[in-house]
Amino acid sequence: MNFARHIDEFSEALCTHAGRFEIELSAGEVARLSKYYELLLNWNPRLHLVAPCSPAEFARRHVLESLLLLPQLSADAQVADIGSGAGLPIIPSLIARPDIHAVLIESSLKKTVFLREALRVTKTSPQAEVVAQRFESVSTPQVDAVTCRALDSFSQLLSALIDWAPKSSTLLLFGGVGLRKQIEEAKLQFSAIKIPDTERRFMFVIERR
Repeated sequence: MNFARHIDEFSEALCTHAGRFEIELSAGEVARLSKYYELLLNWNPRLHLVAPCSPAEFARRHVLESLLLLPQLSADAQVADIGSGAGLPIIPSLIARPDIHAVLIESSLKKTVFLREALRVTKTSPQAEVVAQRFESVSTPQVDAVTCRALDSFSQLLSALIDWAPKSSTLLLFGGVGLRKQIEEAKLQFSAIKIPDTERRFMFVIERR
C-alpha cells in the first residue's frame, strides 16, 4: 500500500467535500485527522476496525459523517461514545472541538489499545477516557450526550441504551432505515438528519426525558 498517496487522497477529499457537510476544517485539523487515518491504515489489517474503503470514502463516509455531531453538542459538552471501535464518531469530533470531553466505552480490549494510541497521536488524550467494558456494565456517567455508530449491527441494544442514557441527555445515533424503524416502534420522539451523499442513512437525535 502506498501510504503517502492514500493520506494525500484522504486529505484532499476532506477539503473537497467538507462544504457538503457544512463543516469548516483548519489546516491543523486536517493534519491531525490525517494522522488518525494513517494510524488506522496501519492497525486495520490486524483489528478490522472498519471495512476496507478508498481514502475518499473514508473521508466522507466516516470522518465527515462523524463531524455532523458538532452542531448538536453544546459548548464544553460531556459525551459518552458507545462501542467506540475505530474511534468514530468521537475522535474526529474531539479533534475539531477541543472544548468537549468524552468517555469512550469499548468492550474489545484490542480496540481500546488502538483508541488510546489514536488519542495520543491526535493529541486528544487530555479530552478523553477509554473504558474497556460493555456499556451495560458501566455506571451511567453524567454526560450531556450519548453517541453511537454501531446500532445498525446491534439493534437489539437500542432499548438498553435508551435506559442507560442519563435523563435530560441527547442521544445521537447513526444508522439506516432499520434503526429508524426500531426507534419508531419504541415510540420515541426524534428527529432525523439525512447524511449528505447517502439515500438511506441518518443521524437520529433523541432527547432522553
